[in-house]
Formats: sequence, C-alpha cells, structure tokens
Amino acid sequence: MSNKFRNIYRKITGSFFGKFSKDIGIDLGTANTLVYVSGKGIVINEPSVVAINKRTGQILAIGKEAKKMVGKTPGHIVAIRPLVDGVVSDFEVTQQMLRYFIDKIHKDSFSLLPRPRVLVGIPSGVTEVEKRAVIDASLNAGAREAYVIDEPMAAAIGARLPVTTPAGNMIVDIGGGTAEIAVISLGGVVVSRSLRVAGDEMNEDIVRFCRDEFNLLIGERTAEDVKIAIGSAYPQPKPLSMMIRGRDLVSGLPKEVKANDEQIREALSRSIRIIINNIKTIIEETPPELISDIMQRGIILAGGGSLIRGLDKSIANHTEMPVRMMEDPLTAVVRGTGIVLEDLDNLKEVLIDNQYDDRPLR
Repeated sequence: MSNKFRNIYRKITGSFFGKFSKDIGIDLGTANTLVYVSGKGIVINEPSVVAINKRTGQILAIGKEAKKMVGKTPGHIVAIRPLVDGVVSDFEVTQQMLRYFIDKIHKDSFSLLPRPRVLVGIPSGVTEVEKRAVIDASLNAGAREAYVIDEPMAAAIGARLPVTTPAGNMIVDIGGGTAEIAVISLGGVVVSRSLRVAGDEMNEDIVRFCRDEFNLLIGERTAEDVKIAIGSAYPQPKPLSMMIRGRDLVSGLPKEVKANDEQIREALSRSIRIIINNIKTIIEETPPELISDIMQRGIILAGGGSLIRGLDKSIANHTEMPVRMMEDPLTAVVRGTGIVLEDLDNLKEVLIDNQYDDRPLR
C-alpha cells in the first residue's frame, strides 16, 4: 500500500476514532503510572504494579489493589512491576496494564472500541529497542497513534519552561527507577544523562543500612516509608526520628529500632552523591552560553525523589548554582505530555519520534 493512500486512510480513521476517543498522555514510571486526559487533566495516578496468578496466567489486580498485595501473596500469586529502571521488562504485562488504564478512562463514554492518540514519557537514555517496546505496547493496548517524549523534556514543559526558545534550561527529574538530568534549548536536548540511581535505589540503601547497622531485615515498602518520613540530604534544623519494625537477623524474631534523620541521611548519601556528581558532569559538558542562562533561571528539580528534604540545598552547595523545586514535582512529566497533546501540531518538534502504527493495514 502506498504511503499516500496510507496517510489518507489514517486521516479518515483518525478523524472518526477521534470523535469517540480521548487523547492520553502517560508518565509510564517504574513506581507509578500517571495518566492525563485532554480536557480533563490528570485522571489516574496508580502504582505500576500488576498481580498475576502464575498457575492460570490470569491478571488479578492492577495499580493500587495490586500494590496492597506486594510481599503478602501466596506462592502461586506474584505482584510484579512490569517496568524496571524506567523501561519495559515484561512486554505482555505492560501492554495489559496500559489497556486497563485506557479502558478505565473510556468506561464512562459511549465508545465500544476506544482508539486514542497516546503520548508516553520515557527515560532519555533508552535504546531503540526499548523505545520500540513502549510504542508497540501502546499500539497493542488500543492506541491508534503512539508517540514518545524524553521525560526531562516533558518535565520541563510541565514546569512551563520556554523549551523552544534559544535559551538554556536545566532539569533534574528524579523518579522511582531513573534520575534524568538534561539541558534543553530550542526544543531539543543539548546534553543529558539517564541514571539507574533514583528512588528505588535509595530504598535499597535504607534496607542495606538497617541490615548492616541494626541487624534488622525490612522490606521495600517499609524502607520507602522511612525515606518519606525522615529521609534527608542536608542537616535538618529540627531532629527527626521514627520506629522501624522488621525481623532480627540474629534471632529471627520481630524487632523494633529507633532511627533518626542523621542515620538515614548517611544511608542515602551514596545515591545522592552519584546524582550530584552527574549533575556537575552535565554542567561541565554544557556550552558556556547556556550555562549563563541556567545561572539566571536555576536548576529545576522534578519527580518524587526531589522531595527529599534539603536536596535542593545540597545540590546548590555542590554546584554553586541556584536550585529550585518546580510546583507539584510528582506530576511534572504527565502534565508536560498533556500540554504537548493539546498543541501537538506546534510542539511536534519536541517529540523523540512521530511514530504511527506501521503495521500492515487490513
């Protein structure tokens, strides 16, 4: 089939399905998946977790219900994350999860076969194969057109930074699986780095610290609760502490210990040092004219990991540059995808790829 006929076909079917489907922006995160619907805003914010019955292959729960099962399932049921370090590790389960979210959005409409346009934020360091996996999963989940955008670019747009102008903007997006550091100008990424050191790695740091320091075995969920409650990257004016419950590695019995913010800061120091060192490296690689712009605007922090107390002060001290937290950093990427979708014709240049479904037409 010729490209000319294919484009005409797409235009006709796109116009038809567009009347019954809602364009969707997705922040497909390792920890959480957020979904933005054109005209409505953010409608879904659920954990990227799927519970599966291994005997039957049946999906039992997705999102919040599945997260409740983590660490509490019998042997034949597993609660898994289909994304690892921000990329698809289980294609089929990711596809099922995306289909679930697409159907959930359209369940109140009259559409029997929703075929939305979908824009997905992905880490800047992914390979072509990983990028294609996200596009294919979106198309197989019911999208009529699938696009992808770098997460730091989407976060910068979500922060309303002037990304299409000839001016430097630096964004640090610390999510669950990856930390994205990028300098953006003229609608493109000038220099960037994608680290597999972020929120999940910080949780692991706390698990290791409790094991080594207290002989206490705790789970990921407990470690995350500790990180949120008393985690910090800079000395706090007021001391923080909390009780941590787990299993004593010596006796095997339940144990409770008291930890303070100084101890948890020590536990997190390795991951935070890696992130700060990479921020400094990106600054060294940035052209001097853009550095001047960044010094005026400051380094912008986004993502859930940026909420760690004192992280902005710690980065500012090490880089000698102003650092500020963007408004509502948890939803930065998905808000950016929504802004792009609502003005797709003018903002197509910021996408990684304008990827249509290129499978044969039947």
